[in-house]
Amino acid sequence: MLVSAIPQYIQGLTNAKLYLTTTDATILYTAPTGAESNSSVINSLLVHDISNNGDTLTVTLTDKDNNVFEIFETSVAGHATTQLLTRDLILQGGDIVKIRAGSANRLVIIASIQELIKTRITTSAITQI
Repeated sequence: MLVSAIPQYIQGLTNAKLYLTTTDATILYTAPTGAESNSSVINSLLVHDISNNGDTLTVTLTDKDNNVFEIFETSVAGHATTQLLTRDLILQGGDIVKIRAGSANRLVIIASIQELIKTRITTSAITQI
């Protein structure tokens, strides 16, 4: 049901990919900000160890007030792929997801993301789709 007086959301789909070449915390994704953007949803967070050694990683979320929250600290077996999320991770505008690998040049990480953009959709626009 469409209620024209209530803001509706259009979803943009994207992904973020990193080959972790360092052990420094590296930005994977920053949720967009602005008058039209207010949140994103990470649906999937896959990490793959391309070596035969296995490795560890830490995932953090930094909010707009620069508070840092550790989300995951886990290990991945050599040549294995691990799904880190069991549920969607909702980000507010400006939230930053960072990844830190235990060793350089072993891990690849891919996030599947929906970006939610506030907009008004009229009934006439829907009928033209």
